[in-house]
Amino acid sequence: MAHVPQDLLDRVASLEREVRQLRGRAQIRPALNQILNGDVTVGEGGRLIAEAPNGNRVFTTGQDPEGDWAVGMARSVSGTAALTVGDEYNGSGAGQMIRTWSRSGEVIVMDDAWCDWMLGRPWAPFPMYPTALQGYEGDSTGWSYAWVGRGPAQNAVLVLKLSTISSNGGQVRVNYVQGDTTRTLGTWTIPSGATWVDRTIVQPLDGADFGEEVTIQIEHRNSTAGAIETRVFASYTRNTFNADEVPDPPASLAAAATAEDRAVPGDPNKPDQEA
Repeated sequence: MAHVPQDLLDRVASLEREVRQLRGRAQIRPALNQILNGDVTVGEGGRLIAEAPNGNRVFTTGQDPEGDWAVGMARSVSGTAALTVGDEYNGSGAGQMIRTWSRSGEVIVMDDAWCDWMLGRPWAPFPMYPTALQGYEGDSTGWSYAWVGRGPAQNAVLVLKLSTISSNGGQVRVNYVQGDTTRTLGTWTIPSGATWVDRTIVQPLDGADFGEEVTIQIEHRNSTAGAIETRVFASYTRNTFNADEVPDPPASLAAAATAEDRAVPGDPNKPDQEA
């Protein structure tokens, strides 16, 4: 038998052991419980879902079965929604709304479904204050302020409920003041007698930006000498119920939209054009 040096056999045995180790390690799947560097991308209709031990989803993001891209957080015990971005399963047109939900399933905080620049919920009271002529009797037939209020625009739509009575007949009108613009929201006649005339004003806050102070004026007058009184029973702002209630945009947003519409390819004012 040929002589084989002992050190060569040892080296071959060592190589065989290393090959076996490499084969074994190749079959071991690394633990996928850490992201140490880089990004994780979920796309093409995929979703990332986290579930509590009871099976309730507590977090999800990605494309939902209805096709919207959404983010949702829920309560582990009940599985009810707590915070959502998007997820417009009801087809309301409320694209990518942000909503906070109560445990009973009511939306308690949200932006507006159709009015991009206003708060949706909560609804906000609008302050109205009576003047000294809120109820008066005399010979004057000129307009006088009965109620006046000034406050920030927070929701898109004003709701005002009032009632007037006049002994010998009169008139009432409501004005909305935004910036330097005064709009009359309604003028109506009050018959003579002991009958209260109710009126509800529902009016988008045209031209007002979020947080901008606007003014509501309620005026009344007698047709002839006599007594007249106007009372306010509700004054608040709320979210839009449909696209028809969206107010005219504030000047800053209207100007930006006009500039965007007029931009053409190659126009240096268009933000997506190269210089």
